[in-house]
Amino acid sequence: MSKTPIADYALLSDCHTAALVSRDGSIDWLCLPAFDARAVFARLLDQEAGHWSIRPRDPYTTSRLYVDRSMVLQTQFRTATGMMTVSDALACGPNESGHDLGTHAPHLLLRVVKCTQGTIDVSVEFAPRPEYGLVQPLLTPANGGLLCHGGPDTFGLSAPAPFDIGDLARAHLTLHAGEQTAFALQHAPAGHNARLWSPAQIQNHLRTTLEAWQSWADLHQAYEGMWQEQVHHSGRVLQALTFRPTGAIVAAPTTSLPEQIGGVRNWDYRYAWVRDASFTLDALWIAACPDEAKSFFNWIAQAAAVAPGRQHHMQIMFGIRGERDLIERELDHLSGWRNSRPVRVGNAARRQRQIDVYGHLLSAAHRLRPYLSGVDATTRRFLVGLADAAAVHWKEPDQGIWEVRSEPQHFLCSKLMCWVALDRAIDAAETLQATDRVGPWTQVREDVRTAIEEQGWNETVGAYTQAFGSTVLDAAVLVMPLVGFTPATSPRMQATIRTVRDQLTGSDGLLYRYHATDDGLPGSEGTFLLCTFWLAQALAMAGDIEAACSVFDRAAGAMNDVGLMAEEVDPDSGEMLGNFPQAFSHIGLINAAWSISQAKESDLATAKIAEGAAYYRAEACARVSPRR
Repeated sequence: MSKTPIADYALLSDCHTAALVSRDGSIDWLCLPAFDARAVFARLLDQEAGHWSIRPRDPYTTSRLYVDRSMVLQTQFRTATGMMTVSDALACGPNESGHDLGTHAPHLLLRVVKCTQGTIDVSVEFAPRPEYGLVQPLLTPANGGLLCHGGPDTFGLSAPAPFDIGDLARAHLTLHAGEQTAFALQHAPAGHNARLWSPAQIQNHLRTTLEAWQSWADLHQAYEGMWQEQVHHSGRVLQALTFRPTGAIVAAPTTSLPEQIGGVRNWDYRYAWVRDASFTLDALWIAACPDEAKSFFNWIAQAAAVAPGRQHHMQIMFGIRGERDLIERELDHLSGWRNSRPVRVGNAARRQRQIDVYGHLLSAAHRLRPYLSGVDATTRRFLVGLADAAAVHWKEPDQGIWEVRSEPQHFLCSKLMCWVALDRAIDAAETLQATDRVGPWTQVREDVRTAIEEQGWNETVGAYTQAFGSTVLDAAVLVMPLVGFTPATSPRMQATIRTVRDQLTGSDGLLYRYHATDDGLPGSEGTFLLCTFWLAQALAMAGDIEAACSVFDRAAGAMNDVGLMAEEVDPDSGEMLGNFPQAFSHIGLINAAWSISQAKESDLATAKIAEGAAYYRAEACARVSPRR
């Protein structure tokens, strides 16, 4: 089993796939050539499932950072005799810059080692185990490195030193101050030979990759509000989780990192959810630019494009190329992170009925409404069909936003998002050439609102609850003001915010999704970062900026040393839990930061207006002589 804390990992990306590298310089997760490919290194999930480490032979301490405005990682190792840096990156293609980032990824992992002080004895271990550790491949020496054969793909390791080859390949070398060397792992599909690169070529790839990320940041990242550095970094993380050929954004680049250590709530997140669409588009608009938002919407609309009607429910998630067949299975040969079995690939939630997806997709479309005027008739009909489907299906139970594996319920958030679907369609009716639907849609929208207010509000609990007629609290109701259903300042919403905050806050100050409800699975889970950012956003919209900032800082404080967040946090130990890094956590940070910044600017503007009005009143009074 892997004992390395989740927070010890950093992310590398070429906008096709991702690698996780530990604080100790070990690549413990890598799927090539794409996010959803079978892992060649999976020590993250089992000690014997493959790794590639570069580290000093002597005891060391480490520090690390992402090089300015990029996803190029630099780890500094310090020993008693010297100091070295390892620069890691998944290479971008030649001449990639700005919007072209990730267009032609060469599927090449780069590792450049430099001794910056004294002398360092370096140890290298290369243990590829393709197909999630099922294959122990044949390693053969080659001019400039070695080749790895086994399974459907070939890998070439470019290396400056000879390896001792057994069940894995080992090399040792000594570097003196000013000396550097370079390694690279090249993937080649079946029937092709992997290329080996010289140290100079590898260093050139690293330089152009750094320049590509910086060029993208220069073009895309203009946000200037509160927590600017964290927002920009989270925007780069979202870009890193984007599958550039289609625009899909994976929920996370990993599978089966657990929500409870030793538990069974272990899921494959290497796919894209329709639900994430509206929140993602808002985040991309803030932290990246509209072009990324448009790419994501184009992909999700194309992937989901089936006429949803009375007999059809839209699929809630898709593969990164738009696949619908995401059959879930268990990898019994892997022990899981800290013995958290099972390890799953695929995701059975694809088959669930979740009626909130209509609202999420139409909300995403509404965010791009100026762009929608140019869409074709097929896309317009599809979007109109989503609103029609919401109008038909809103009364039905479903599995809800949290994808419970128990019996369907009438989840409030699902009804809410059907309201959103109708509301956004009504507002965009002229663009969608559906003005004839406005009357029926308006009537159903009001029916949904009435149902939520009458059946979703629980007077005894003093809050909107998880499902109609339920007493269970759910942080998802905090979305209500975020989507415009009700002002955060309304009495019911104020009461809900207070109750949710009082009863769902864990010992770490972060929010749980819900408590003690039968969701069809054994065990428990940690506090949820996205929900905590929702709370910060709702507090800001309610006018309590001080509390919003406090909650935001608490959630952002869960970041690791290189600014990455998982899905959840263990409230007792403070350890990260769940797949990593989690797109939704970074989306939550971006959207909450923007909302708090907007609320603070509004407060300052109001204060200035009030100050000016008071000044002019005083001036006017001073000019008027009292009557005698």
